[in-house]
Amino acid sequence: MASSEGFLTEEQREMLKIASQNAEVMSSLSLSSSPKSPGPRSPRPKSPGQNSSVLSEHHHVKAPGGGHSAMVGGVAVRHVRRSHSGKLIRVKKDGAGGKGTWGKLLDTDGESFIDRNDPNYDSGEEPYELVGSTVSDPLDEYKKAVVSLVEEYFTTGDVEVAASDLRELGSSEYHPYFIKRLVSMAMDRHDKEKEMASVLLSALYADVIMAAQISQGYFMLLESADDLALDILDAVDVLALFIARAVVDDILPPAFITRASKMLPESSKGFQVLQTAEKSYLSAPHHAELVERRWGGSTHLSVDEVKKKIADLLREYVESGDTSEACRCIRQLGVSFFHHEVVKRALVLAMEIRTAEPLILRLLKEAADEGLISSSQMVKGFTRLTESLDDLALDIPSAKKMFQSVVPKAISEGWLDASFVKSSGKDGEKSEEKDEKLMRYKKEVVTIIHEYFLSDDIPELIRSLVDLGMPEYNSIFLKKLITLAMDRKNREKEMASVLLSALHIEIFSTEDIVNGFVMLLESAEDTALDILDASNELAFFLARAVIDDVLAPLNLDEIASMLPPKSSGSETVCMARTLTAARHAGERILRCWGGGTGWAVEDAKDKIQKLLEEYESGGVVSEACQCIRDLAMPFFNHEVVKKALVMAMEKKNDRMLELLQECFSEGLITINQMTKGFNRIKDGLDDLALDIPNAKDKFKFYVEHAREQGWLLPSFA
Repeated sequence: MASSEGFLTEEQREMLKIASQNAEVMSSLSLSSSPKSPGPRSPRPKSPGQNSSVLSEHHHVKAPGGGHSAMVGGVAVRHVRRSHSGKLIRVKKDGAGGKGTWGKLLDTDGESFIDRNDPNYDSGEEPYELVGSTVSDPLDEYKKAVVSLVEEYFTTGDVEVAASDLRELGSSEYHPYFIKRLVSMAMDRHDKEKEMASVLLSALYADVIMAAQISQGYFMLLESADDLALDILDAVDVLALFIARAVVDDILPPAFITRASKMLPESSKGFQVLQTAEKSYLSAPHHAELVERRWGGSTHLSVDEVKKKIADLLREYVESGDTSEACRCIRQLGVSFFHHEVVKRALVLAMEIRTAEPLILRLLKEAADEGLISSSQMVKGFTRLTESLDDLALDIPSAKKMFQSVVPKAISEGWLDASFVKSSGKDGEKSEEKDEKLMRYKKEVVTIIHEYFLSDDIPELIRSLVDLGMPEYNSIFLKKLITLAMDRKNREKEMASVLLSALHIEIFSTEDIVNGFVMLLESAEDTALDILDASNELAFFLARAVIDDVLAPLNLDEIASMLPPKSSGSETVCMARTLTAARHAGERILRCWGGGTGWAVEDAKDKIQKLLEEYESGGVVSEACQCIRDLAMPFFNHEVVKKALVMAMEKKNDRMLELLQECFSEGLITINQMTKGFNRIKDGLDDLALDIPNAKDKFKFYVEHAREQGWLLPSFA
């Protein structure tokens, strides 16, 4: 702004005038605000910037009329009024008054406090205080409880109490964390605690903690091996020994090591643990005994020792008949969670020695009445025996009949829970007939599958299944087929997959195949005990079924929904999904077993035709028998019988009967194969009669001859 007044416009002059008035008002306010000052203060000189600041403020405040309103002390003039004394005082906004006024309605600016001694005191008027509280995590609570449980077990060594406490703790879904905590605590202690931890896990297996949870718990330990190694110097070796011990004790399948190795980085400590367990402990000669004794053994008995002691005490009881002494010996074993073995072995002994049955039943009743053998252990013992009845019946023909008579008697006397009948599904003769039918089917099916692996004759296999006439067991056939194939070479695995495609087209429904795979995956843990790479093999069979359009991809979800979560079967389904989703999955999976299925059926038939023609033209019987033997196809010998009979009809030469007689006498062609060959001729007799007019008469003659020589089964019509 110019210093000379002559250069100011009229508007600027007006603004300067208003600013001067504001300055005077500010000065008067400052003097009136300090009435107790000792004397009049001399006005401070204004700085050159003061007016300019006031001017700048003035530009931003407008009067209601549209013009600029005067500012008093940096406030609009409408907020300033003159008192009766002639002094200008500032008024509060919103009509709240100033000094000496009542203030506005509901004015809460003043401080207030609550007097607890006031008769009108209301505790509800107290100000609220937000108190922070931590939300408890069930897993954290479980981990804390588990620590005290493990500490107590290491102190007392009482397996029964530890198992009971764990069961009462509930939260069974957290059992893998129990395994992790138990083993990690034992790793940092002496050999005694390590041995105790292994014994406890063996006792809890299947009864309190499921097999899948055992595997999950050990895998969690492998994942945390790097952290454990920071606190425990020999963590890799100790954890490897724990895993080896679990395999030896049959609570971890050997396939766990292979499966877990694929899920861990090779640079991790967990991978080193698995390598150590496999190479240093499980591959050594007599590794089971070495692993069991590594921590100096235990005051507890091993499983085999307990079984031997149970067998001995039962034998002594049968000889002496002293029930109280037998109960004392059972109690002295101190293995209440293994009493189902006592029940099972006692019943088997009663089947072997029929005269001992009354004594055995009296012992079991006494043990149940005393509470020595719990109801759950009794039911478990009966259930285990039910599962092995088929095998027992091979050695003890009356086993099933005896078992069926014992069950109702035990229930009526009150020492076997009635729920056993519902869970086992045994309803007398009807159920027994069903079991016999199923057992017969399984035997027939094994023969048919073996024959197929040798002959590669899919049409013949389909005819055999149709002849059996049991389509309700199709899923069992699938389970048996893949189980047998997994234990053989790639050729048989490829043949099994090709057969599945053919069966799906001909006689199997998608439901049959889904149910068969579910049965396979449910028993995957048991299969893995015999076939180390069972999980991977099953995943390839599932993936191959999808690629071959036997199963739809959605069927994998259906199969997974029918399996327990986080089980080895569920993991196998996930692996199959991964295989089918991979790039170029179709080509890779189709060639996973090398492709091809071995000998073609026509090749085998051609070889049989040539050796029979050579024999018919003057060959030696012994040489022909050797050629049949060299074929190494005993399950396809019915083709030899069929072709020999047809050739005998065509050539009108009964020399072929001599060859069949020699083969039967040597056991080269069995009575089953001989009967099957004759049946095949009978089925095609009408077609044969078109080319050989006297075929029916000839066949009748051959049948009579075969019956005289004992070649045919009595069932042959």
